[in-house]
Parts: sequence; C-alpha cells; structure tokens
Amino acid sequence: MALTKKEEAGKNKFEISFSVDKETFEAAVSDVFNKKKGSITVPGFRRGKAPRHIVEQMYGKGVFYDDALNQVMPAAYEAAIKEAELDVVGKPEIDVENIDDNGVAFKATVFVKPEVKIEGYLGLEAEKDAVEVKDEEVDAEIKRVQERNGRTVDVTDRAAENGDTVNIDYKGTVDGVAFDGGSAEGYDLKLGSGSFIPGFEDQIVGHKIGDAFDVKVAFPADYHAKELAGKDAVFACKLNGIKTVELPALDDEFAKDVSEFDTLSEYKADVSATIRKRKEQSADAALENALGEKLIDLVQADIPEPMFEAETENYVRDYDTRLRQQGLDLSTYLKYTGQTLDDIRKQMRPTAEKQVKIRLALETIAKLEKIAVADEKVEEEYKNISDAYNVPVEQVKNMVDAEDIRRDLAVKAAMDLVKEKAKIKAKKAAPAKKPAAKPAEKKADDAEKKPAAKTTKSTTTKAAAPKTTAPKTTAAKTTAAKTTTKAAAPKTAAAKKPAAKKTTDKE
Repeated sequence: MALTKKEEAGKNKFEISFSVDKETFEAAVSDVFNKKKGSITVPGFRRGKAPRHIVEQMYGKGVFYDDALNQVMPAAYEAAIKEAELDVVGKPEIDVENIDDNGVAFKATVFVKPEVKIEGYLGLEAEKDAVEVKDEEVDAEIKRVQERNGRTVDVTDRAAENGDTVNIDYKGTVDGVAFDGGSAEGYDLKLGSGSFIPGFEDQIVGHKIGDAFDVKVAFPADYHAKELAGKDAVFACKLNGIKTVELPALDDEFAKDVSEFDTLSEYKADVSATIRKRKEQSADAALENALGEKLIDLVQADIPEPMFEAETENYVRDYDTRLRQQGLDLSTYLKYTGQTLDDIRKQMRPTAEKQVKIRLALETIAKLEKIAVADEKVEEEYKNISDAYNVPVEQVKNMVDAEDIRRDLAVKAAMDLVKEKAKIKAKKAAPAKKPAAKPAEKKADDAEKKPAAKTTKSTTTKAAAPKTTAPKTTAAKTTAAKTTTKAAAPKTAAAKKPAAKKTTDKE
C-alpha cells in the first residue's frame, strides 16, 4: 500500500492516488471467496465445493472484487493520507482507477482543514452572570423534597380545601340538556390545580364528603367545542372523598431521612451549595458561549463546505441518540412531526457552523500559544470516560484515539486561556421570576382545562385528544460541551475514514 500522487485541486482540496499491491488484493479476494463459497451453487459441484476459478469463469473474474476492494481500501486510504500529511475533513470521494496484474489503483478527492488566522483573542470583553443564592430558592428546593416525601391520607373531619384531592361525580347540562363529554363518576381532581374551567374547583372548596351540590360556570367564549362556547353550564356534583398530602416536619429528623446530614441547618447549607454550583456552571457555560461568539468574528479562513456538512450530521446523530434515550428514534419522530430529515438538518446547520468556526479558532489558538497536553492528562481523561460510562479503560482506548483526546484537551485549554485573559464584567443577576398566577386567575383558553376534557370511570365521557409533547429540536450546545471530549458514548474519530466506497472496476 503506497501513496503515488498528491496534488492540490482547489482551495483546501486535494487529489491523491494510492495503490494496493497485487499480493494484498489477491489475499482479500481469496478471503471473500472463502467466506462466500458455501452459498455458491455451480452445476456439477456440490454447494460450496466449486473451485474459485470455476466460479469466476461462470460469474465473471470480478465477482468478488467489490467486497475485496471494500476490505482493503480503508486501511490503504488511511495510510495514504497519513503519508500525504493531510488533515482531511468530511467524507472523501474515492474511485477505483484500475485493477491489473500490479494490484489496485485508487484516486481520492479530499478536503482539508483550512489555514486559519486569528488575532486579538486575548483580552476579549464579556459579561458573566453574577451568582447569588437566595433563601427562598433554598426553601423552594427543600419544599420540593418535603412534598416528595409526603404521604397521602384520607380526610374525614373537615370540608375540602385548596390543595386537597377530591373524588367527585359530576354531570353537566346547558339549558337543562346534558352534553357530550360533560359527565364522569369517581373522578379525582386536585383543587387549585386549574385542571377544570375557572370557577369549577373553587365551588367545591368548603363542601364535605357526601354533599350534593351544583357548580355553575360559564364556558369560555373561545372554547374548543363551538356549541358550548360562551354558554352557562350547571354541573350536578357529589363529593365522594377527600385526600390530602401530609408533609413531614422540617427538622433534624427530616434532614437525616433525606440526606447524609444530621441537622437541618447542615442540609440547608448543602442545598445552597448545590444551587450555587449549578448556577456557576450555567454562568460559566454562558460566558464560554459569549466568548465563542466573539472568537467567530475574529476567524479568518476559507472553510470548506464538507466541514459544515459533517458537523451538521454529527448534530443530527446526537439528536437521534437523545431521542432514543426517550424511547423514540429519528425516523419515528419525523413521521410524528411531519418533518423531513432535511428539515432537521436546516435546524441544526446554524449551530453546526458556529461550532466549526469556534473549534477552528481554538485549535489555532492552541497552536499559536504552543499548548501541549501531557500524556498523564490523556490517561486521566481516559479514566474519566471509563468512570462516566462504566466501561473498562482498555475498552475505551480501543474506541477513542489518544490523539483525538489530546486535541480535545488542547482545545479546552485554549478556551481556558481565553477566559483567563478576558476582561470580564459581572452582570447583575436576573430578577426572580414572579410566581405563576393562581389557577383561578388563569385565562380560560386551554381546551384541556374543563370537565368535558376529563374521564375516569364514566361510560359517557369522551376524553379530549392528549397534548403532544414531542421532543424539541433545540440543538444548542455549550462551547465547553463540544470543545472537550464528548460525553456521549465513546466513539472513534471517523472524520477521516471513508464511509462510502465507489468501486468502478477497470480491468
């Protein structure tokens, strides 16, 4: 296997010729024959017993060439681009130029990383979110834990209150006539949830188990069922049962039960520290994104289209992986949303372009600043990947090339340098969000929030169509996540490996 020619064919584009000697190709052909002969039938011979030259006489001399070419070509291509010292990006276009007594001659057209110029990358100005943890944030987090550890109990000694879950029968009428989807029996409804149209839940509050009463409400003017929109309705209701959630006391015993701490004050301090860490990570990621945007403006390079295409495909594959983690896949998602694969590519493309430019900028900075990554850092990263995915280190090493990790770590170090030298101003923390409006104050424009949209034991109630919550196609990723070793399942750097082969035989 040898490189026979290398010549520039355009901006960041090369054509290379390389060959595989006759002995290597012949061995591949024999290997393919041995693998396939058991399924080959030739008249006069038992299945799998016909000699190779008889098979070739019957089916043609090149009958095994395609598989043999696909077997020898990847290694020959890798050796050729290494000898040519080309940093290839995207998929190559490879043709078979000739097959003769000397072996096989290939020709490949490849694109390479562009020459990048960047200046002024040290001392960039940026803002970073100020990190502040308020007592109410800590209290809210502890409240969520408290509610998760609450227990549901039956209430028999008082009337229904907001926050209770009541079990009711109801039958709705408009102008004295029952309407389709307006009845249910044994329905569990949490009061104050805003699940039904405004006013319905409020009129249950104050009633006791066994009470029969009317709930009078008006359907919203824009109600989805036009025949009911704007109409006054009466729901004959009966309260069958009341349940409430009994919360554990917030004391030292609670802290012992839900954490590793002995006192509530220690637990609160830990919750506060966790919130602070999360906010600091978010602020740091936002800072890296802001600096990345500034680096993009400084990049001077003629970037070949295959770089953008390859990164877009990486995003599409990552998106498919995330969908599979949710029990879906990209093909099903496309049918579900009515989109095409090209639609997804278009959504991913802008982010992919930014990522390519940021990566090129940081790789160039790493070279200019002579950033070197020690072997022990590479080993440490292997260990991190091993721990993250519970995969033996040696298996990770077989899957991820050390030089790919070294490059990723150099890029991360370059971003760390840019951050270290940046002129960063603290940005005031965003004001706390106002609490959500109470259910009774919400606009009555949600077709899901009405008695007619619910059903449990009723044989007459029709359930409304469920809301579709398809995964969002947000492709945004922080610079840090992409410029360090990816935290997806370990994979080899396949950018330089041909994924498709053209085997136009020429004998």
